[in-house]
Amino acid sequence: MDRARAVVVGGGITGASVAYHLAKAGWRDTVLLEKDELTSGSTCHAAGLVTQFNPSPTMMRFRRYSIELYEELGVFEKVGGLRFASSEEQLKELQRGVSRARGIGLDVELVSAEESARLMPSITKRSLHGAVWVPGDGHLDPHTATHALAAAARKLGASVLTQHRVTGIELTERGSIKAIKTQAGRIEAEVIVIAGGIWAPQIAAMAGAFIVSTPVDHQHAALLAVPGHELPHDMPCFRDPDNLIYGKSEAGGVVLGGYEADPVARWIDGVPWDHAGTSLPPDQVRFEPLLAGAARRFPFMREAGIVKLVCHPDAMTPDSNPLVGPVPGVRGLYLAAGLSLNGFGGGGGIGRSLAELITTGSSELDLHPYRPWRFGPVHRDHRYAAELAREAYRYYYYLRYPFDSDEWGRPRRTSALHERLQDEGAVFGVKHGWERADYFEPGRQWRRAGADQRSFGWTRPPYFNELAEEHRAFRERVGIIDMTSFGKIDVRGPGALPLLERVAGNRIDRPPGSVVYTQLLERNGGIAADVTVTRLAEEHFRVVTGAGYVNTDLGWLLMQLRADDSQVELHETTDELSVIGMWGPNARDVLERVTDDDVSEAAFPFMQTRHIRIGGAAALAQRVTYVGELGWELYLEPGWAVQVWDRLISEGRAFGIRAAGYRVLDSLRMEKGYRYYGTDLTLLDNPFEAGLGFCVQLDKGDFNGRDALVAARESGIKRRLRTLAVGGDEYLPIYGGEAVHADGKVVGRVRSCAYGFTAKHNLAYSYLPIEIERGGKVQVEVFGQLVAATVTSDAVISKQGVVT
Repeated sequence: MDRARAVVVGGGITGASVAYHLAKAGWRDTVLLEKDELTSGSTCHAAGLVTQFNPSPTMMRFRRYSIELYEELGVFEKVGGLRFASSEEQLKELQRGVSRARGIGLDVELVSAEESARLMPSITKRSLHGAVWVPGDGHLDPHTATHALAAAARKLGASVLTQHRVTGIELTERGSIKAIKTQAGRIEAEVIVIAGGIWAPQIAAMAGAFIVSTPVDHQHAALLAVPGHELPHDMPCFRDPDNLIYGKSEAGGVVLGGYEADPVARWIDGVPWDHAGTSLPPDQVRFEPLLAGAARRFPFMREAGIVKLVCHPDAMTPDSNPLVGPVPGVRGLYLAAGLSLNGFGGGGGIGRSLAELITTGSSELDLHPYRPWRFGPVHRDHRYAAELAREAYRYYYYLRYPFDSDEWGRPRRTSALHERLQDEGAVFGVKHGWERADYFEPGRQWRRAGADQRSFGWTRPPYFNELAEEHRAFRERVGIIDMTSFGKIDVRGPGALPLLERVAGNRIDRPPGSVVYTQLLERNGGIAADVTVTRLAEEHFRVVTGAGYVNTDLGWLLMQLRADDSQVELHETTDELSVIGMWGPNARDVLERVTDDDVSEAAFPFMQTRHIRIGGAAALAQRVTYVGELGWELYLEPGWAVQVWDRLISEGRAFGIRAAGYRVLDSLRMEKGYRYYGTDLTLLDNPFEAGLGFCVQLDKGDFNGRDALVAARESGIKRRLRTLAVGGDEYLPIYGGEAVHADGKVVGRVRSCAYGFTAKHNLAYSYLPIEIERGGKVQVEVFGQLVAATVTSDAVISKQGVVT
């Protein structure tokens, strides 16, 4: 075969699924390549459990569809699934998880220890506090399921070629996919999908693409049946996160796996090509804690012999999420990789969504959280990426609280102000490798945050009063924060303005010195990014975005380029500039003491940028705010950052200036109605629904999503992002994702949430049916209890201070 419309690389469950769904969509000249035999990678070692319970709306729907597909193929055994809580803390996590599942449309049930034992009589109720029961869960045989999908793909016209290892990828002069080379020959194609598991980074590198995943060892064992305790074949599959284990019955015994607390990463800079279906030497010492965990839930398993202990590496990403979608800069190249935790559960749904994306240009689901290009240059350090992957693996079962921070691989990136933050008593969290102050403990030694919430559990944080003081500084006096980590992308050239106008909802063509708040939009009107765009010169713009989104937004902008565009250069400048944010009623008083430049309202209005001098430093001052108060972002050469910080702190003391961290920003922004991308804004939301219609300039000419937004405005939106005041004035442990109820049914889920220290209320955002307006009454499900909430105005605190 020398020609195909699409080539899928990797003969595991995901590759077979992609090939099947492409063929089903009419791309019958699709070829599936496998370097060995089908299921020769991680697929052949999988335990085969398929469950639906997941807090991600996209992954939940992937899993739900996967089960439907496997049932259609006749390879799925529906036995139900139990997820145990073996501690009170885990029970709370399950209560929270049930609320989140209901919020995204999965009806699950939290059952008692007694009901759990009735559903699975072989367990002990000792230290059992309850379980989540999902009747539709089950398991399959990995080999049978993969071959069934491959056979179904063949039946639709696709070809499956084994013993075809990929040796190279050819690109056109414009950098698009041209052909794929194998040991058996060359195949021309315009689309290549890499579903090569732990080999995916090496295959992608053949096309000049950089993706991040690390092989991390995973072990599971087949345990012999214990006489008198034989397990029935139709026993529910189980997960026990406190004991770090999962399993299913097999031949009267059990297939038992789990997630080790100190996992091993291997082959971090490249996997041997000759590795295939053969397992690695197991390590029973590492597996012993999992066997002990199994015995705590199934006491008779202490007597169970091991038939076989299997060790195999799985592809783990730094955030544990898969890599699904196109690859920027290489048109026609797609990924379905990094699937260690979601192979059979996600495989069916991922195959369908990727096929939709390839054949129609869009997917029904929001794939943005799984974009393959979300990692950046900092992750090119193989050891650093491996540490993140190991930690993500460690916490897949081990309880990680919402306020916990990553601990491994730190410190990786520090700003020029790092030592100054240490001097102020910073407690550092981490974002995209950056050490950032979460909050400050004045007078105490600085430290790095880690699994801090383990010490206070599901209660009010002990640093709550520190956040209140930081909040009060911004609202009543002046606060200062190191914002260096925020992502910065410079866009230059004659094609810069046309590109930005095409992708932004707001008007970008304004005089140099203007700052524009806008959303970057997909062609269906969905929100791809939430940014500010500063026009520095006629053909020079700066896009500022969140620290964790800079590589995402840079890659997305690259994919918006057209062959006929004028010259445009996109360059990340995050590391080239330090940024200090200063806001509050006295911000101008402080700035006037350190500069001779006119920063009055008349000379320096809102949403403008100016060059000013602070001592010997040249600063680009930008009059914007994310906290809803008067103030500036100051962009500086890193070598001058400490000098400027020191002057601001010194002159600010007369006004009660206080350094603040990132934790308080949610409280400040939510009181003023400001949104956060990834939580409040996604590809499935449009600006009108998000309350950001003021950022859409329909009269500026054509742009991404304009037709869809015109249609939405004319037909009327069906839902709207609302601000909720939840409960009374006491702090409530709300973390996001909780189901929102009205009239006895679920009508939405919590997006952002925070305690508003000025409003003296727990605040939450939620998309609600349009008929639920200001003053409407709803309930938020918090740890199994329905808490009354009232719909308020978007901003519960006036924005007047922004422009005075």
